[in-house]
Amino acid sequence: MENNFTTLIDNYFAAWNETDPGRRQQIIANTWAEDATYLDPLMRGEGHSGIDAMIAGVQQQFAGLEFRQTGTIDSHNNTARFSWHLGPKDAPPVAGGTDFATVRDGKLASVTGFLDFAPAQK
Repeated sequence: MENNFTTLIDNYFAAWNETDPGRRQQIIANTWAEDATYLDPLMRGEGHSGIDAMIAGVQQQFAGLEFRQTGTIDSHNNTARFSWHLGPKDAPPVAGGTDFATVRDGKLASVTGFLDFAPAQK
């Protein structure tokens, strides 16, 4: 299962960083269960279209920035924990956090995110 988590989390970040809508939607369909959910303190998405719309909104708000995994994936049973940063390629991040994922039938069923630091909300 560890290798599967690595692939899923790699694809998770690929979806967050993919700016082409068609390619992003394909990554989401291959990575997330149809009824998957995402939830963090600032937003939520449900199903493939809801998760895609949420990611598109984040990309618009933080244009030119990318998500990067930090550290290693910690997993057991059908759950995983991993950390991330958002920022320019070769500069300090502007946001970071830790996400908790559950997997069902080889796809992400839910992701709950916690923010460690983020820009102030306007």
